[in-house]
Amino acid sequence: MDLKFTAFGIIARPVGEVFEAVVDPARLSAYFATGGAHGRLEQGARATWDFADFPGAFPVEVVEVVRDERIVLRWGLDDDPHRPEGAVETEVTMLFTDTGDGRTRIEIGESGWPETQAGLDMSYGNCMGWSHFICLLKVWIEHGIRLRDGFYK
Repeated sequence: MDLKFTAFGIIARPVGEVFEAVVDPARLSAYFATGGAHGRLEQGARATWDFADFPGAFPVEVVEVVRDERIVLRWGLDDDPHRPEGAVETEVTMLFTDTGDGRTRIEIGESGWPETQAGLDMSYGNCMGWSHFICLLKVWIEHGIRLRDGFYK
């Protein structure tokens, strides 16, 4: 059994605008990393994401970036202070596709959990989180609404 998932959504904005809303730390901080994103998502870089509702920086390793097409990240790194007991590093792949009508399909997949009950539980939690990320991005970039504010606390 290979524990992995994929979530997707359609954003009513061009690919370049959606892609930039993910890689630019100032924009990412507006709707997702509400405690502050630090470091642009560029290949070979290391960024941190902090959340007002889950304080403390989460380190993110940027494995690959293909402008307006793909971002590959690793997180759950050994030096992540939020890494749960038994957790492992996982890989996140974000795909950006032009739908042909000025909108963007964003697909986010994550894999790499241990084939245990704890691994399955963590994968479910992250699937919820990435689905939420897509919703946050959509309402922020289309309507300027910060949906995350007060969502978890």
